[in-house]
Amino acid sequence: MKRKLTWGKVLIYFCLTITALICVLPLLLVFIVSFTPESEIVRNGYSFFPKELSIEAYKMLFENGIEVIQCYLNSVFITGIGTILAVIITAMASYALANPFVKYRNQIAMYFFITMIFNGGMVPWYMICKKVGFSENYLALLIPNLIFSPFNLFLVRNYMSTIPMSLMESAKLDGANDLQVAFKIYFPLSKPILSTIGLFYGIAYWNDWWNSIMLVSEPRYYTIQYYLMKLKSELSFMRNLQSSGMVGSGFIPTESLQMATAIITIGPIILLYPFLQRYIVKGLIIGGVKG
Repeated sequence: MKRKLTWGKVLIYFCLTITALICVLPLLLVFIVSFTPESEIVRNGYSFFPKELSIEAYKMLFENGIEVIQCYLNSVFITGIGTILAVIITAMASYALANPFVKYRNQIAMYFFITMIFNGGMVPWYMICKKVGFSENYLALLIPNLIFSPFNLFLVRNYMSTIPMSLMESAKLDGANDLQVAFKIYFPLSKPILSTIGLFYGIAYWNDWWNSIMLVSEPRYYTIQYYLMKLKSELSFMRNLQSSGMVGSGFIPTESLQMATAIITIGPIILLYPFLQRYIVKGLIIGGVKG
């Protein structure tokens, strides 16, 4: 049976197409500008149709190829391990707060809620990290972000609160303990919200450069975000020196380098998002409206 095409559907498809173009065109512009010579950007600004193309920005990015690959592998490793551990910790804490048999669960939830409003500040955070040995190692990149976000915690708790209690009671009657109930019933049923916070944690780990700049100084521990930020800072400094006449003339590819940096860093997230897209909206809607 063929579906009838109505004017309403045509309008919806048109609006969706316009919205998709609005989202895609900026990314396309970033990609094109990353291949545009710096001299043309200075003369004509950003353009979808540059007169010539150049890979100078990418050549500069990968000038130290081994170092870039090391930084990239560091980011992939930290993001993968950190995301998995953070999701597991958040899921287990959320299960405890959603379990009506846990005493003082509301008081414990209030403790986590307070941390959303107040924090100790940068100096105590830095001193604690240094004191417990989170410096000059991979733990410095992993552990500080591993402490789960209270926002994500409450999202998952609200979602788990919608799961019928009869499932837990039936499993307990069959002899299941809390770990079995959590991992065999609650966590599989919470896949949409766990996928959602997994994306949140993954983006946070992938985009993190703060831990690198504060807690590590050895290049072997650098993440790709910190390496690229460091490279852009050096180029900006060189451009300022050039403007003041302290170094020779020429076009330092700062603008095209920024665009090339964006392409390199957003690639993994863009590849990951389609696999989680079908879970994200459902997880946010259910997790955000109850509790």
